[in-house]
Amino acid sequence: MIDDKFEKLYNEIMYDPVKNPSHYVEGREYEPRKVIVDWDLDFYLGNVLKYISRAGRKNGTVEDLQKARQYLDWEIELRQSSEKLWKAL
Repeated sequence: MIDDKFEKLYNEIMYDPVKNPSHYVEGREYEPRKVIVDWDLDFYLGNVLKYISRAGRKNGTVEDLQKARQYLDWEIELRQSSEKLWKAL
């Protein structure tokens, strides 16, 4: 009983649903948001990292991996478009 109360209180302190959601930080040394900033990832690649890092922790693993793949596809499309534009100049 005491252990359950302690665990609940600990989780409320450590895993703020807005600032530190457990599906991103629980059991992790590095938060995805900090890695995204440190690696200077753009919007699409940042979301790829985010969804891969939380795969199976919030939604289903397949759903998170599909989201990561979608963002990766958008990043590839963006880079291909940029390359075509530069070649045309």
